[in-house]
Amino acid sequence: MIGTMNSVKPPRMTALRELHEAETGSPLSILIGTILSARTRDENTSAVVKKLFTKYKSASSLAQAKLSNVEKIIKSTGFYHVKAKRIIEVASLIDSKYSGKVPDSLDELLKLPGVGRKTANCVLVYAFDKPAIPVDTHVHRISNRLGLVQTKTPEETEIELMKKIPKKYWLKINDTFVMYGQNICKPISPMCDVCQIKKECNFYKIRFAF
Repeated sequence: MIGTMNSVKPPRMTALRELHEAETGSPLSILIGTILSARTRDENTSAVVKKLFTKYKSASSLAQAKLSNVEKIIKSTGFYHVKAKRIIEVASLIDSKYSGKVPDSLDELLKLPGVGRKTANCVLVYAFDKPAIPVDTHVHRISNRLGLVQTKTPEETEIELMKKIPKKYWLKINDTFVMYGQNICKPISPMCDVCQIKKECNFYKIRFAF
């Protein structure tokens, strides 16, 4: 996959990988960044998270933020009324229950308001380097196209991938598949002509009937 992307055009880092690599990256910024990333572009997420954490540097300060101020900062991510309320709620719980530190276990992360398995697994991978498989639309789509799984939901895809893929590769799955889904294996008009793994792909075989 990386070879294909580099041969076409080296992709920019995903928003979560960029947050992970940043000197100022923290588990809190990655958690909030994952929440904000829903239905918005990666470059938009990165810029907004940077701006948000320039003003609010801790769970405590974000928990005490005025809703209208947070909405103003994150407005470009879309659904900003809901997202602003959610991230303040999350920050408040982290501040009060976890002493300002984002929990590093799946069970505890899932207790945070609005945090599902994908978000929790993203935090484990990008904030704590703990092996997990965050399944978003890209991971779900590509896994099914390749024939790695035959599933209907991201949750089912996660379970099946965990069974089939050695744990040592889990940290790389989300980042690689997301970049591939954004650049090559797109939802509409996938670039099968340049894909270097198309001969192993069920979708390609069916698409071109061989």
